[in-house]
Amino acid sequence: MNLMALALFSILASIAFEVRADIYQVVSANGSITLTNIYRTDRKQVRVARERAVANRVVAPRALPAPSARRSRYGLIVAQAAFDYGLPAELLHAVIQTESNYDPVALSPKGAAGLMQLMPDTARDLGVRDVFDPTANVRGGARYLKRLMRQFDNDLSLALAAYNAGPGAVLAHGRAIPPYPETQRYVPSVLGHYQRLQAAGNRPR
Repeated sequence: MNLMALALFSILASIAFEVRADIYQVVSANGSITLTNIYRTDRKQVRVARERAVANRVVAPRALPAPSARRSRYGLIVAQAAFDYGLPAELLHAVIQTESNYDPVALSPKGAAGLMQLMPDTARDLGVRDVFDPTANVRGGARYLKRLMRQFDNDLSLALAAYNAGPGAVLAHGRAIPPYPETQRYVPSVLGHYQRLQAAGNRPR
């Protein structure tokens, strides 16, 4: 490589550039999760993120707005999903607040993603192709919650437990909230948010 080419290469390498790539999640037979940017048709993959990679600089973590502002930002999406699936909007807001705190790109260690933290298999079953699309995620989560409400005879506590731990876990424990610490915390948390939002909505203006 001559000196001019070497200099040009050094300049290009030092310039910060931005690339976007789709990130896919692969769940193996033993339950382990792998993230990849390579899509393959011969295995089950779920698109979980559109990654923004910036070379040669560090991007500071996103600062989320205040909770009320976050709730307002997704108010219309939630209201429409609540209407379409016959659920209280306050309930969907309570689930979102507990699940992701209104972070549309939230991704849990187990692979749950988006505002309502849909698991890959659940998202696939619901037809949600992009779990980080707020509208698709909320509508998918609302549809799933409505399905669980029907399955558990409109028992909200059991439906929420099933949303968190899976309906199989609720059935395996005799149609009761499973004794998992996370689920035991989750159900009261959602119900508490739900009751506070209902109370706030019923206050005289």
